[in-house]
Amino acid sequence: MIKSVNFTRNIKSEFAYLAILIAACSLKFQRALPLFIITVVVTFFICWDFLIAKYEDKITVFFSPGERYLKKQWFWLKWVLRAALIITVICWLIFDTMEQGSRQLISFGGLVMYVLLMLIFSKYPTRVAWRPVLSGIGMQFILGLLILRTKVGFDVFNWLGIQIQTFLEYSDTGAKFVFGEKYKDHFFAFKVLPIVVFFSTVMSILYHIGFMQWLIGKVGWIMHVFMGTTPVESLVAAGNIFVGQTESPLLVRPYLPYITKSELHAVMTAGFSTIAGSVLGAYISFGVSSSHLLTASVMSAPASLATSKLFWPEIEKPLVTLRSGLQMAKGDSKNLLEAASQGASTSITLVANMAVNLISFLALLTFLDSTLSWLGSLFDYPQLNFENICAYVFMPFSFMMGVDWEDSFIVGGLLGYKTFFNEFLAYERLSKLIHNREKGGSMYINGVKQYMTVRSEVIATYALCGFANFGSLGLVIGGLTSIAPSKKKEIVDGAFRAMIAGTVACFMTACVAGMLTVSDLEVPCHILLGNASNFTDFPVKSIKLVECCHRLFTSADHLEKIFPEGNYSLSSWKVCCQILGQSASNCT
Repeated sequence: MIKSVNFTRNIKSEFAYLAILIAACSLKFQRALPLFIITVVVTFFICWDFLIAKYEDKITVFFSPGERYLKKQWFWLKWVLRAALIITVICWLIFDTMEQGSRQLISFGGLVMYVLLMLIFSKYPTRVAWRPVLSGIGMQFILGLLILRTKVGFDVFNWLGIQIQTFLEYSDTGAKFVFGEKYKDHFFAFKVLPIVVFFSTVMSILYHIGFMQWLIGKVGWIMHVFMGTTPVESLVAAGNIFVGQTESPLLVRPYLPYITKSELHAVMTAGFSTIAGSVLGAYISFGVSSSHLLTASVMSAPASLATSKLFWPEIEKPLVTLRSGLQMAKGDSKNLLEAASQGASTSITLVANMAVNLISFLALLTFLDSTLSWLGSLFDYPQLNFENICAYVFMPFSFMMGVDWEDSFIVGGLLGYKTFFNEFLAYERLSKLIHNREKGGSMYINGVKQYMTVRSEVIATYALCGFANFGSLGLVIGGLTSIAPSKKKEIVDGAFRAMIAGTVACFMTACVAGMLTVSDLEVPCHILLGNASNFTDFPVKSIKLVECCHRLFTSADHLEKIFPEGNYSLSSWKVCCQILGQSASNCT
């Protein structure tokens, strides 16, 4: 009787929702398009789950002849697929280089370099299984191609980014009530940190109703099928797109004592190479592109498995498979209100850690810079500081990602902040560079570059999007040891290697972004030439500046395309004459 009543209620609810959807689409379909798309996607997956649950055996029998045929032919088929993949990439690079320029080739060379470095320093170089490595890089490339190069993909992620920004602004209501109308005067404490609390609350609610487990399960299943990784490491990598590096292993907590060393390494690597949804909101509030942060979070998941399986190949037989009936852990809250309260309470530790770490790290950084400046002054180099040292150390890595040469030292410094302190400091510094560019001021002041090109900003956004730093190293060891105490020795032994693999995964994601980022996303030529003519300390060897001058001379009849509304001056023309060494007749 109770079941029939519940069934009747569900039917009525579904008909009511369908009536609302039809009415909304009838009034204005464009306005109701997001609701329509969400409904179609959810309906598809519900039907998929229903069919798999009821007819899984029949579906398996139906496809078994094809599966047996593929297994017989797989020896030569895999080489055909690999050759086709290599030829496709080479052809794409050739045509794309002809259209976009040669800078994409540097990013491609960086990707190859990082793969070779991982192979050289691999735990078992001769035992590498190349399917998860190549499939992971392939998934990165396909995702990046869909998001960064297709209008539909770009519009979808741009729309998602806008919706997330709008969603995060609702936290302002609580912040304003608690801290007053002038809460933005203390931007980080009263604006950024409340976003973390709000996001944590929402994620806890979604976890309680089972949506997060369902979504993570679908993404993990895709990676398991496509890459051939085990269910545990696939689910954890998928979970790290949405939750933090200490929360995602809780999804498979019962199975952690039984996983292999390679799987454990993959679990830790996935945590290092991605960021949590809660801090994602904080970075967006800094002014960093929301669409690129979302894209980086998604692309780094397969990259983490690829680098992990390359750096620590599987040599054992996994015990946990799909046939063992893998089930994700569920939340312990009894209702939505309790779930919301638990999410808010859980965020207290995260918020406190973020605040005290930033206070201590910034103070330590200031002290370190003062000490280095004092030491440098002894040798007539008072400009010596931590950022300069990191810039020289990480500059080759940033340049090989495709960052412009003039910007590679700045990005190298950001990578140093992220590795030795945390990504919060790096993104805060990046946000200042972004704001400086948007204001359009002088690019150089006293020989110090004030902002970068948009391309360099994009690549830096992807390279910084991960928890791979020494502070997180302690969190991972402590968190995983408390969950799986029997694996303590393996966790301690593999944590540092996992941090390196997570760092390289972020670098590989940045390389893919560098290959796919179009050259139109640059600082306009009229701004560069305006800076060059107004400030005498502008470096004449700037690659972008030389390109702009070439365009100025070779396109003199079409200046309106390069310089909107004729926004160039005689001084800009004279600067280009000096840079290119043009004759006096051309510069009159």
